[in-house]
Amino acid sequence: MKLMNILPFARFLLQTALESGDIAIDGTCGNGHDTAYLANLVGETGHVYGFDIQQEAIENTKDKLRTENLLQQCTLIQTGHEHVKTYVSEQQYGQIKAAIFNLGYLPGGDKSIVTAAESTIAAIEQLLEIMAPKGVIVLVIYHGHEGGAIERDAIMDYVTSLHQDKAHVLQYGFINQVNHPPFIIAIEKRK
Repeated sequence: MKLMNILPFARFLLQTALESGDIAIDGTCGNGHDTAYLANLVGETGHVYGFDIQQEAIENTKDKLRTENLLQQCTLIQTGHEHVKTYVSEQQYGQIKAAIFNLGYLPGGDKSIVTAAESTIAAIEQLLEIMAPKGVIVLVIYHGHEGGAIERDAIMDYVTSLHQDKAHVLQYGFINQVNHPPFIIAIEKRK
């Protein structure tokens, strides 16, 4: 297949936005794959803030980062991503170049604990305030679980209402696959 699948496309977007020394946000640590990817992109001189409400996700991420010798450039925070401005210092405002969110539930975890549109929208709004111009927010929207369609629709309503002077919004996904295929919303801050 010549078309990029969802997760490689998400990583492509992050790779084009980040370089060594940058600051990035993982809004949903999960099992640590994206946190480690971001940490490799920003290198030893950069920093990654990782958020998750579940202790299991924080521990899984910490283990992955420790195994890959990336823990020193990451701060893991067990709280919702809607608190991003609380944990990023004001001196770093304007230096955040990318953020990623995998919406849904922790793979291999409790499927009753899911992300919610309200907290994700709050995080997006805060990031659009404090990110660098041309910073990119990548939302990987898994919507096949209970409540997933409600979250998907609320986020779509929000991102389609963003003024084009504030952000560019891209939707990427396969539309002829079964079982509610995930898709990407990418938001690039303009000013």
